[in-house]
Amino acid sequence: MANVAIIETLPSALVACTISRNIEEFELLIDEMEGSFGESWGDIPFAEAAQFLTGDDAPGLEFMVIAVNAADEDNLPQISQIIALGKQRGIGVILLTDALGPAMLHKLMRSGADDFLPYPLPDDAFDEAIARLQAAREAAKAPPPPAAIITPPPPLTLRAKTDRDGVVLPVHGFSGGVGASTLAVNLAHEMALIAGAGGARVCVLDFDFQFGNVATYLDLPRRDAVLDFLSDAALADSEAMLGAMQTTKDGLNVLTSPADMMPLELISPTDAGHIIDMARANFDYVIIDMPTAIVSWTEAVLTRAHVYFAVIELDLRSAQNVLRLLRALKAEGLPYEKLRYALNRAPGFTDLAAKARVRRMAESLDIAIELQLPDGGAAIAQANDQGLPLASAAAKNPLRRDIQKLAKSLIDVNTAATTAKR
Repeated sequence: MANVAIIETLPSALVACTISRNIEEFELLIDEMEGSFGESWGDIPFAEAAQFLTGDDAPGLEFMVIAVNAADEDNLPQISQIIALGKQRGIGVILLTDALGPAMLHKLMRSGADDFLPYPLPDDAFDEAIARLQAAREAAKAPPPPAAIITPPPPLTLRAKTDRDGVVLPVHGFSGGVGASTLAVNLAHEMALIAGAGGARVCVLDFDFQFGNVATYLDLPRRDAVLDFLSDAALADSEAMLGAMQTTKDGLNVLTSPADMMPLELISPTDAGHIIDMARANFDYVIIDMPTAIVSWTEAVLTRAHVYFAVIELDLRSAQNVLRLLRALKAEGLPYEKLRYALNRAPGFTDLAAKARVRRMAESLDIAIELQLPDGGAAIAQANDQGLPLASAAAKNPLRRDIQKLAKSLIDVNTAATTAKR
């Protein structure tokens, strides 16, 4: 292993440093530092970092990489202080983490680090992070542009009313690539088109905090306000939730996933329940795009759901995953009867052999496949890539027509049930 530069002997040449409990536990980081900075870097233990950063030993320091792992969880206040001191000196701070719990990772990211990298380092990720920080430093040195005339944005028309009792409709793909996000986005859009004319409000919540695609499929930016809202979900109110949302031109209200990849455990079961309860109080229909993984707050979503759409395909992986989930739900006494199975890319009427496979699959799993969605073909992927709902990009596509029928049936059932209560 290469020798780490000794800070005390190179104070004038120091451009970057690592701060860690034991740099030897991050061998790949040592290689990256040497490749990027040569001899102009060094490592500082956590215990000495505050004194170093508050002194005048390294006036040319531009970057520091704080490397932490699970053994550093007791040092959280000290690490947060180091990040703050680095930012005070105008140093670019990169947080490198290995096997941290979601709570600690969340707190460290809110301490002010400029960038975040997982360990082991993905290919080229370190160089790209340094390049981003360098570009930010150069931009900060540039003279400010002439003042522009800023037109104030229109006032927020969506206000918290908390006068609704919305229907909760999660959509959960039981395998990757089965089209759950496509169904969630377009179901929400169709419901907004149909119900919005009557004054009903519809929203879609992207709860896949790592690979959520709702923003992509609707061509919406991912805003920092989403992470701020999710981070303080336990204390947030309806105004905070609506402030983190965006509204499409068709009246669909959207809570996208965060801009950066976050742990699925970013929110707790209590947080998830609170978010859904606020959404129900402000919207008539709440569609939730769920991650494929089962997490601690999945139960909170399932128990609040009116109908829980389970999207599958006609293959072995979907069948196995349905069997696993049903076994788990029954063992925990959870309401598995809320699941409504949607077979995506279902066979056509003339494919009798495939339709027989669908029947055998349902019988072997002891489920009813109530919804069979046709294969929309290449037009579906094209619409998603363009950030357009199917109603705009492929209005006559058979998949779009079936989703439209599903949306109308859900609205009709809810309207009839609401009328019957009065």
